[in-house]
Amino acid sequence: MCSVLPRPTLFLLRAAVAAIGLMLAAPVMAQEVSLRAPGADDDLVDRLRANALLLRQPEDGVARTGEDITAAARADYGRLIGILYEEGFFAPVIAIRLDGREASGISPFAAPSQVGRVEIEIETGPPFRLGRADIGPLADGTMLPEGFAPGEAATTPLLQATTRAALDGWAARGHATAEVGRQQISAQNRAAILDVAIAVEPGPVITFGTLIPEGQARMRVERIVEIAGLPTGDIYSPAALERAEERLRDTGVFAAVALQLRDPRAGDIADVSAVVAEAPLRRLGFGAEIASDEGLQLSAYWLHRNLLGGGERLRFDLEISGIQEFEGDGVDAELRARFERPATFTPDTTLGIEAALIYLQEPRFTIEGVGLETTLTHRVSRTVTVEGGVGLTYSIIDDALGDRSLLRFTLPLRAIYENRDDPVDPRGGGYADLGLTPFQVLGGTGGVRFTLDGRGYVGFGETERTRLAARVQIGGLFGGDLVDIAPDDLFYSGGSGTVRGQEFQSLGALQGGRPSGGRGFLGLSGELRHDIGDTNFGIVGFADAGYISEGSLGEGASDWHGGVGVGLRYATPFGPIRVDLATPATGDNAGREAYLYIGIGQAF
Repeated sequence: MCSVLPRPTLFLLRAAVAAIGLMLAAPVMAQEVSLRAPGADDDLVDRLRANALLLRQPEDGVARTGEDITAAARADYGRLIGILYEEGFFAPVIAIRLDGREASGISPFAAPSQVGRVEIEIETGPPFRLGRADIGPLADGTMLPEGFAPGEAATTPLLQATTRAALDGWAARGHATAEVGRQQISAQNRAAILDVAIAVEPGPVITFGTLIPEGQARMRVERIVEIAGLPTGDIYSPAALERAEERLRDTGVFAAVALQLRDPRAGDIADVSAVVAEAPLRRLGFGAEIASDEGLQLSAYWLHRNLLGGGERLRFDLEISGIQEFEGDGVDAELRARFERPATFTPDTTLGIEAALIYLQEPRFTIEGVGLETTLTHRVSRTVTVEGGVGLTYSIIDDALGDRSLLRFTLPLRAIYENRDDPVDPRGGGYADLGLTPFQVLGGTGGVRFTLDGRGYVGFGETERTRLAARVQIGGLFGGDLVDIAPDDLFYSGGSGTVRGQEFQSLGALQGGRPSGGRGFLGLSGELRHDIGDTNFGIVGFADAGYISEGSLGEGASDWHGGVGVGLRYATPFGPIRVDLATPATGDNAGREAYLYIGIGQAF
């Protein structure tokens, strides 16, 4: 018997058949993927899983074909063996089966269209030890990794580090073309022993030739050579090459810098290519901070990176603070213009000329001033910089001593130690800034102002998620009659830069029976910083203390105060956003007042 289906029913049947056909033809991702490594510890299994392409999901979300899975399987043999070699397993057995067929036996030209089951079986074998462990010849003073010795664990990272140490040892003595010659690496599988014998060919001692810049557009070639300071004619040194690259990078003119040794000419002389890419000529930046006692501070700068084609920098800075200040007397403003020329007199010396206009309306004084200063900054080493110069300032002052004007001649001296891993958000290292500024008032007396700002950072745990930060500030002003001292050269305590939780510049001293700043200052700060999980947030607990004395060394009338608080940090690419809430720890208002501080970057 035969019957005819209605047209709508026939249409739906045809659509269903077509859909089934499309499903059968579509590429299907492996439904089951397993990896087993009996006897391997969890860390090794995790590494193997993380490196197996077969265990990764396609980034585009599209199901992989059988050909894709077969190709991934063939690549995984080498990837997994590489991981096992790194862990010291040099006789592993790896089986990768696709629906029961060994992947290595499947031709890439006859791969299945679909794969339903993937099985990865790994026998690591025993961990290998070094039997013979020879490498040489070695340059005098070469320090090989401690693990490169008979009986120690054998791993490919150890062999790579040993080879690198041997080549670096020769490079440090001028043999820039040192290379590995003959190698004999053999495995005794039954004994799980790896015998290693590596011959090093030192090559000749290389002398630096000429620096040859490439890629510059506006920067003059002769200035690139001067700034880099490559010691042409000296014996090759990796440190000298790295320092030349750093000098070019430190100018800020270049977005990228790479120095590469060329093939030697005349046997043992090698020129150096300086491949550079120039950064945009100009840059504009802004900043903001707010404190409940100091008000809002706004700052902006404009920078020209290559003013005259020789790496000269011209920068204008404008800062306005005390906006809507709750406790202070008014708005402060500073405008500064600074010109810098790198590689002046020596490749590591920078000439700086700075002019400044200031208007300070602080709780205890008002200053209108103009200043001009010329400095030479010299980098002694990677961590130490020294600076010296001459300056002339003219100030109109209104304070407890009345109205007066000062014309001062200064000799600013400074030394900086910088060893922080990140100046914006340090997790380790230290920093110290030592300043000594003799001054002489024309028609008056002179003296010396001394300052020290020291900071240290220590992390705890493998990830250093918890850190301790400490800071000490010391100041002293010696000599000079009180009327010949600018009020901002005296010392005050209180506010975001000294003691959080105490009102801005609330702690000073009496000089000659009149309220003023002190000649001596000591500030202590400590913070316990902790990152919250895998987020960008962190929390901080802190305590600050400040001490002000009438005399330079703590003599005379003196007083101190403290503050404590908690803070929140949010990490951003340009530094952590800082929010601190603090309260006085001393005085009648201890625990009764609260001060809020918001800014960018850590407090110190």
